[in-house]
Amino acid sequence: MKLLKKLNQLFPFFKLLKLLAVFAVIIQVIIITYNHFSGYYNVPDFSNFISRLVYSSVLTTIAGFMIAYPNLFIIYVLNKSFSWNRSAFKRILLQFFLTVIFAVIVSIIITLFAHAVDPYVEGLYSVLITNALIFSVVNIILMIALEAQIFFHENKESKSKAEILENELSQIRFEVLKNQINPHFMFNSLNVLSGLIENDISKAQEFIDEFSMIYRYVLETIDKKLVTLKDELRFVRSYFFLQQIRYGNDLSLDVSLPANLLELYLPPLSLQIVLENAIKHNVINESKPLRIEIYHFEKSLYIKNNIQAKISSTYSSGIGQENLKKRYTMIHNQLPEFIVEAKHYVVKLPLIEIE
Repeated sequence: MKLLKKLNQLFPFFKLLKLLAVFAVIIQVIIITYNHFSGYYNVPDFSNFISRLVYSSVLTTIAGFMIAYPNLFIIYVLNKSFSWNRSAFKRILLQFFLTVIFAVIVSIIITLFAHAVDPYVEGLYSVLITNALIFSVVNIILMIALEAQIFFHENKESKSKAEILENELSQIRFEVLKNQINPHFMFNSLNVLSGLIENDISKAQEFIDEFSMIYRYVLETIDKKLVTLKDELRFVRSYFFLQQIRYGNDLSLDVSLPANLLELYLPPLSLQIVLENAIKHNVINESKPLRIEIYHFEKSLYIKNNIQAKISSTYSSGIGQENLKKRYTMIHNQLPEFIVEAKHYVVKLPLIEIE
């Protein structure tokens, strides 16, 4: 039952019925016309032609189903073991052999059934040979038609998916950019800068340099699918510098990573989204400092912070997490994980190797 469902997904039943019915009529018109003009079987009048066409077309359609589903099964199995990209020559030979074998078996069954209902005037052995050849040729054509239709459908579907993914990616880029240049972050940063200008000119200059670096990085990477961990950490240090000007020693970041991981990749601004969520949703003050750690296990990045949730932040839309998952879905087979422990919140970000 599961196999039949998978075959119907590969080629829907009514679509297959329509194809086989049209295919059967065309084939029978050719065969009856050829037999008549070659003298193999004379068609006395038009009504006899129509009745023979209907009868033969129904049988051919039934035979077509008997062949089509094995054909679809062959395609289904070969797609797994001998894909067109990797083993095209082996696939052609194997598919051709199996196509002919199934056609011969079905032609024998149909011919014997037809002979039992209405015995052939010609010798049965001769009809069996002729029908086996006809069915083989027809099944090869049918197999080509099925493969062409499946290829066309998959190509159309992949283009549709690509368009959807591109639209989603554009939306994600817009959301990331909008979140980075949000009014609250800008307002808080300018307030901090205003205080620094009055009290510490050199610190204010450093603040401006880091602030400009943040927005330059955002604009440079917003269209990139991946950036190195080294570049992302450099950006994060600038982002965290601005946050620490505001929160002081009540906010700390500890990064413990080996040098060999720095050339691995991740989506741009991934770390910033995680850090921003940690700062946004937790109380940060002298009595409750927020400690954030970045470390690794194997080829994944872990960002861990102590939980001291703000009362006003009990609800979270989860947009940042969903966007992060979507961005990973487009480029990697592993997704970020968000883990709530007893006293800590941990985010796992897979790192990506590019050969």
